[in-house]
Amino acid sequence: MTEDEARDWIGERHGAAGVEAMTHLAGLVRDEAARQNLIAPSTLDEIWARHIVDSAQLIPLADAYPGNWLDIGTGAGFPGLVVAALTDRPIWLVEPRKRRADFLSACCDALDVTSRTTVVTGKVERVDVQATVISARAVASLWELLGAARHCSTWNTLWLLPKGRGAREEIASAQQSWHGAFHVEHSVTDPESLIVIAKEVTRR
Repeated sequence: MTEDEARDWIGERHGAAGVEAMTHLAGLVRDEAARQNLIAPSTLDEIWARHIVDSAQLIPLADAYPGNWLDIGTGAGFPGLVVAALTDRPIWLVEPRKRRADFLSACCDALDVTSRTTVVTGKVERVDVQATVISARAVASLWELLGAARHCSTWNTLWLLPKGRGAREEIASAQQSWHGAFHVEHSVTDPESLIVIAKEVTRR
């Protein structure tokens, strides 16, 4: 997916306001990247495809799961800030590194989503919220994520976890310790990358 295709993808689904919000977010990330290492420098010129659409594609997967969305290790804002800016959902952004958490708070103000967004500076193990959707992108292994955030989930929680090409292997490893309905979806930005979708997750 090219950058132009990625902008068109956002426009088709979220309109001009969505493109404007994502343009603003991309600018904020690029500016801050000069001060701290938010994303791989090699992906700054591909931010729409590699980060924005890669995050936004999770939104329709959660349409049937309204309520609190918990994003673990939000970092530069992906996917949590994208979800916050393109939907009207309440979002929890969990980020253990203070400089990144401060950046997320500033972005929430700039994107006018502060009223619906909670930024937590710390690890998800310390978070006290019941989430309908839990996401994490490039944070930890599947079994580690399930263990760290299980207390924030219920039987009905939807887990959306982009895991790249090794997703099926991670599912097999996680199923040694966890029950659940696990499957994968192909990423729209890279057909070889996979998104783990899980629900009804319980410890064995």
